[in-house]
Amino acid sequence: VQLQASGGGLVQAGGSLRLSCAASGRTFSSYPLAWFRQAPGKEREFVAAISWTGGSTYYADSLKGRFTISRDNAKNTLYLEMNSLKPMDTAVYYCAAPLASDAPIIAAVREPGYWGQGTLVTVSS
Repeated sequence: VQLQASGGGLVQAGGSLRLSCAASGRTFSSYPLAWFRQAPGKEREFVAAISWTGGSTYYADSLKGRFTISRDNAKNTLYLEMNSLKPMDTAVYYCAAPLASDAPIIAAVREPGYWGQGTLVTVSS
């Protein structure tokens, strides 16, 4: 599956942004998906994941309540709604999927094999 993230940009602290990840290739709806991010000088970290049905979601503890992951299988698109943004949210955001379809949601968290190219989010103070 090919993934392409978009929607990043410059936003002021306290603002909101919605990222999108368009997928093509193999059956999008069969894959759990996840968002990761990598801040300057830091390791890539998990943000959120969603099951292939969209019925289950999982978030990094520090981001619960501010970020919402969702998907539209009819449009082959994954989303990340980010609210109350902080300068510490500045990072390149990546969408990802495991190599195996029909996998549990945890596979998108622990074994991402497909990666989008990333989209930069910059939050100014």
